Amino acid sequence: MKAIAYNIKPDEKEWLVLANYKKHDITIIANSLTADTLAFANGKEALLVFNNDALTSEMIAELKSLGLKYIATSSFETDHVDLQAAGIAGMKIANVPWSEKAQTPRMRMEQVIKNLDQWAAGKCVGKACCCQNNCGVAKALK
Repeated sequence: MKAIAYNIKPDEKEWLVLANYKKHDITIIANSLTADTLAFANGKEALLVFNNDALTSEMIAELKSLGLKYIATSSFETDHVDLQAAGIAGMKIANVPWSEKAQTPRMRMEQVIKNLDQWAAGKCVGKACCCQNNCGVAKALK
């Protein structure tokens, strides 16, 4: 899966690269996700959001027009993502479900890669699903 990661901290980058182990083609950008940097996502399938970059409905619409289908956040919360706009756009969203183990950057990055793996295989991400698409599997898990 082709993905792009914005605003990644050095420790997150290291663990992301290790967790990915060349499975997915991930472009890593140190800049924040803004209207000015959005174009770098062109041709990607997935967006990896770090450090709570805000994803407004306008940004989600632009991401959709660039071809993105998935948004994975490395956070437990999703209040920085307009889930309703993502649902309208038909995008799938995943977070890192809270657990004691997921407190470390390593475990969060491993979950982000697991989410990409599941999507690449055409599967639901299970408890990490934050979609508003009302798929049967996601609804059963909530």
